[in-house]
Amino acid sequence: MSTYLGMPTAPRGVGNLRGEEGFPAAARTALADPQLRRNLGHATRTIRAKRASVVAEVPDWQELRAAGAAIKDDVLARLPELLVQLEEQVTARGGTVHWARDAAEANAIVTRLVQATGADEVVKVKSMATQEIGLNEALEAAGIAAWETDLAELIVQLGHDKPSHILVPAIHRNRAEIREIFLREMGKVGRPAPEGLTDEPRALAEAARLHLRRKFLSARVAVSGANFAVADSGTLAVVESEGNGRMCLTLPQTLITVMGIEKLVPTWQDLEVFLQLLPRSSTGERMNPYTSLWTGVTPGDGPQEFHLVLLDNGRTATLADPEGRAALRCIRCSACLNVCPVYERTGGHAYGSVYPGPIGAVLSPQLTGVEDNATLPYASTLCGACFDACPVAIDIPTMLVHLRNRVTEAKEAHGPLPGAEATAMRAAAFAMSDRRRWTLALRSAKLGRLLGRDGRIAAVPPPLTRWTRTRDLPVPPPESFRDWWVREHGGRS
Repeated sequence: MSTYLGMPTAPRGVGNLRGEEGFPAAARTALADPQLRRNLGHATRTIRAKRASVVAEVPDWQELRAAGAAIKDDVLARLPELLVQLEEQVTARGGTVHWARDAAEANAIVTRLVQATGADEVVKVKSMATQEIGLNEALEAAGIAAWETDLAELIVQLGHDKPSHILVPAIHRNRAEIREIFLREMGKVGRPAPEGLTDEPRALAEAARLHLRRKFLSARVAVSGANFAVADSGTLAVVESEGNGRMCLTLPQTLITVMGIEKLVPTWQDLEVFLQLLPRSSTGERMNPYTSLWTGVTPGDGPQEFHLVLLDNGRTATLADPEGRAALRCIRCSACLNVCPVYERTGGHAYGSVYPGPIGAVLSPQLTGVEDNATLPYASTLCGACFDACPVAIDIPTMLVHLRNRVTEAKEAHGPLPGAEATAMRAAAFAMSDRRRWTLALRSAKLGRLLGRDGRIAAVPPPLTRWTRTRDLPVPPPESFRDWWVREHGGRS
C-alpha cells in the first residue's frame, strides 16, 4: 500500500496536462481556422442529437444520474480501503499491482515492465490515463514503439498531431484530411494504405484494419487503460466500439493497465449503473459494442502476465478539496464537451491539456495546481449546459467559480500589488459605498455613448482594452434608472 495515498501531495511530473500558452492565446488561434470550426460544429451537433435520442428512451435517467453520483461519492469517501481491496483481489488472481505517485513514476514503471519482456514495441488500447502521463513519448525515448489501435487515436498518431476530444481524438479532422494522412504516413510505419483509397468511411476503416492487423498479430505486450475497476473482485473493464481493445486485451502475452485511482466501483452491481450511463452519454449508443472484462490471469487464455499501475498524479490533492473533489466522479464520457459553446468554437487543442472542454477546465487545474493552469477556469460562459449533460451530475459551473476564486487568491499571494480584476472590484466598491460617488459614476458612464456605434462599444481606452478585445460592450442608456426614478417619482437620486 502506498504510504502517501489519501494525502494532498503536490504532483511533480504531471505529463500532458498543460499547454505552452494560456487558453486565451490558444483560443484566438483556433478561432481563426474556419475549417476547424466547421469540423467541430458538424461533429458535436451529430453526437448531441444521438445522445439526446437514446437518453430520452430511459424513463429513470435522472435517477440513474443520481445513483452514479452517489456511487462515485461513496468511492471517494472510502478510496483508501477500496484500493487496498482491489490490490488484494488483483494479486490473489495472479496480477501484480504497482503504485505511481505521478506521471514520471508511472512512465518509469511501464517502461521497465516492457523492457523486462525484451519487446521493442507495444500495442495500445485508447487510454486517457496514458495520454495524461505522456507514456508514448516516454516509451519512444526508451526505444520502444507504441502503436495506437483506436481508429481516431491512429489518425492522430499518424498525423503527428494531438488529441482534441476525450472520446473522438480526431474530431478536428474531416474525411479528406484523414485520407491524406493514411496515404502519406501508413507506409512509413507498417502496411501502406491501399492505392486508390477514397475518403469513404468504410474504405478508411478497412485501410486502418489491414494496417493494424499486422501490429496485433506481432505484438507481445499491450498497454491499456480502464474505464472501471471492481474492487470486490479485482475485475477491470474497458468499453469500446471497434474491437481493437478486445484484440489488445486477448492476443499479447503481457498486459499492462494504467488506471487513475478514482476509477473504482465497489461491486458488480455498481458497475451496472455505469454501463447504462456511459454509452448513452458518450457514443449515443444503448450499450457499447465491446465490453471487455478481465480478472487477473487465466492460465492458457489471454495474457499470461498482468500488471496494474495505479496512478495518482494529483488526484489525492484534488480529493483534499471539498469543493473540487467532485471532478473525480468523471467517467470520461465527453458529454460536457459536446454541449459546450466554448469547446465547439475553439476545439480541444486550445485547452493545452489532454482533458479539454468543461471537465478539463476544472480537472486539469486541480491535477496540476491552479497556478499552472490559471486560465482554464475562465474558459467558460458558465451557461450550465455541461452540468445538465453530465451523467454523474458534476456541478462544473459552481466548481469553475470556486477555482476562479483560488486563482485570484494565488495571484494575490505572490505580491503586494493586486491584480487588475481586484483593482477594478475595489474601485467599484469605493464608488458604490457612497451615494454621491455612485451617482457621479453613473452619470459619467454616459460618456461611453460617444464611443459607441450601432448600440455597442467595440473598443475602450486602456487599461480596459483587454475586456473589449474579445467582447462587445453595450452602449450605456441615455438615462440611468436612478435619474428615471427621480424624474418619474420625484425625490433625490
